[in-house]
Order: sequence, then structure tokens, then C-alpha cells
Amino acid sequence: MSAKPANHPPDLAVDWRETGHVACGLARRMLVMLYDALVILALMMLATGLVLWIHPATLTAGKDFWYTLYLLAVWFLYLAWCWQHGGVTLGMRAWRVRLVTDNLQPMSWAQSGLRFVASLISALPLGAGFLWSLCDRDKRAWHDRWSRSRLCRTRPSA
Repeated sequence: MSAKPANHPPDLAVDWRETGHVACGLARRMLVMLYDALVILALMMLATGLVLWIHPATLTAGKDFWYTLYLLAVWFLYLAWCWQHGGVTLGMRAWRVRLVTDNLQPMSWAQSGLRFVASLISALPLGAGFLWSLCDRDKRAWHDRWSRSRLCRTRPSA
């Protein structure tokens, strides 16, 4: 589902009205997050099992700085890898959503990091950054705008 012309310069934004992409609404975005939360929870359990196997100790996320940072890194690496390799996580695939950048180029590590941190900021003030998508003309949340990306619905496979 690539609407990108072959000679499109990577640094120019695209007029989204001409690409055929359909913006993802808040409800679908929340369903993607719920689905991905199950995947991330499983990854966190595996990551914790690995740490406890190597170094048996009582660790508490939020209290133990290095352990918390490790879990955040696992979370980020899952999302960033998925965003950079096809633009979809498992939850996005299930709900037919794709992450695309404003210039239709693959997400970079820097963009992925910005999107990850910005999404945490979007969630902090009672989800205001996510709720913003309800009044945004392009249905984009704060972290979409800040990372110059957007969630788009995809068509079902034939």
C-alpha cells in the first residue's frame, strides 16, 4: 500500500489528501494499544525472567532505577523495531493500522525514540495527548505530530 512516487525526495512532506491513506480514529488506536499491551506484558515477563535467571534478586519496576530503565528499553525496542520493519506491531496488524511518516519514509531510530517518549508525555495529563486526536483535523495525537508520523487504517488483504 505504497502511494509514494519513486522519485519522492525523503525530506519533503506529502499532501495526505492525495495518498489515499485513511486516518485512524481514537477507538481503533486504543484497541491497538490494548492488544499491544498483552504482547508487551509477555515481553516484560520474559525480560524479567532473564534478569532473575542471571541475577536472582528482588526487583521492583519504578523503585529500582536500572531495572526500570531495562524494562523501558525492552518496551521501546519492540515498538521501534516493528515501526521500522513494516510500520506495524502485532496489535496494529490485528486492527489493520499502519504507522507512516509524513514523508512516507521508514521510521528512523531517532523518530522512533521521539515518538516513544512523546507518547508517554501524551498519556501523562489524563491522556490529553491521545484525546487531542478527537479534535485534530487529521486525527493525530501529540506524539504523531511531534514525531512527524501518523496512524492510518489499511485495507484488508485479498
